[in-house]
Amino acid sequence: MKILHTADWHLGKLVHQLHMTEDQSYIIDQIIQIVQEEQPDVVVIAGDLYDRAVPPKEAVELLNNTLTTLIFDMGIPVLANTGNHDSPDRLNFGSQLFKRQQFYLQAHLEGALEPVTLQDEFGDVHFYLIPYIEPADARIVFEDESIHTHQEAMEAVVMWIKDNMNHSDRHVFVGHAFLAGGMESESEERLSMIGGTPYIDASLFYDFDYVALGHLHQPQRVKRDTIRYSGSILKYSFSEANHKKSVTIVELNDQGVKEIKQIPLMPIRDMRIKEGYLQELLDTDEERVYDYLHIKLLDKGQLLDPMGKLRKVFPNVLSLERVGLIGDSRETQLQNVQERKQMSHLELFQSFYKEVKGEDLDDKRTSHISQVIQELIQEERNQ
Repeated sequence: MKILHTADWHLGKLVHQLHMTEDQSYIIDQIIQIVQEEQPDVVVIAGDLYDRAVPPKEAVELLNNTLTTLIFDMGIPVLANTGNHDSPDRLNFGSQLFKRQQFYLQAHLEGALEPVTLQDEFGDVHFYLIPYIEPADARIVFEDESIHTHQEAMEAVVMWIKDNMNHSDRHVFVGHAFLAGGMESESEERLSMIGGTPYIDASLFYDFDYVALGHLHQPQRVKRDTIRYSGSILKYSFSEANHKKSVTIVELNDQGVKEIKQIPLMPIRDMRIKEGYLQELLDTDEERVYDYLHIKLLDKGQLLDPMGKLRKVFPNVLSLERVGLIGDSRETQLQNVQERKQMSHLELFQSFYKEVKGEDLDDKRTSHISQVIQELIQEERNQ
């Protein structure tokens, strides 16, 4: 069985207030071309089909057209789960009906523990489509009040699957989570850390023949070749400028994974970082002037309308940084920003409270704030 593994499409994405729909449509056409050439038996999309709970109509149309092409025109089953950017309730609409058309989508943990089973010449391959879940979701499904972290939630999921699987068959786990050891970038929205760390130990998945993951945007393996993030289909921030986007092709034989390869995706406009002095950049003779650019200017003196001048040469300059003016205080500020990006929602509020009040948040208030944050996250995902 041949599997095309992709994830993190983020349809409807805005990058620096710029709609990416044209770029996404261009890259999805490439994926369709890869499907035509590789002839996979199934396409797996490991979460974050959309970028937000209520996507724009252009994003909905793009996904609808893509699924129609894959399933109806090409006759290829599509298996997907929801990510932390998707609205489970919205995407769950019609899912039972879609199964009859070979579109299998799991938006809630309830029902996701039963696999989607496909056959090849060697027998059954079971796909477990586990959506992004909070620890509270697992507590309810497994009726276990001891589950408080993402690790404990995934342990419960994997334990149930292993207890009920036929070990003589082949098993593929499809998830949207943050595995410890994975390399992240700024464009990934950090998973909730209420009640504990979001990280999950990759060793949980060693009994699966292949693990198709979504959430981290850089294509990568974690601990084993058979545990992989396919990465996002496009660069969605300048922290991803050095990423090489791709889809992953996995071929199974009777023993498990036979071959894994990555097929590159080439965007209509790349996302790059350019550094130099203003006049040098304006005098450039390079061809890729329409790429999305973050410009780092080395000039130390005052400049008159540098962004306006640069956009006459590079129409898609999205951001500008005066690195020539950065001093020690500025570097300290940037370091503080990076540190804050690593904080959970609760840790950010605790830091804010201490800065304003001059004292630590007490345990009672911490408990109340944790509950409020959890309710807001759940409300946002259900919109």
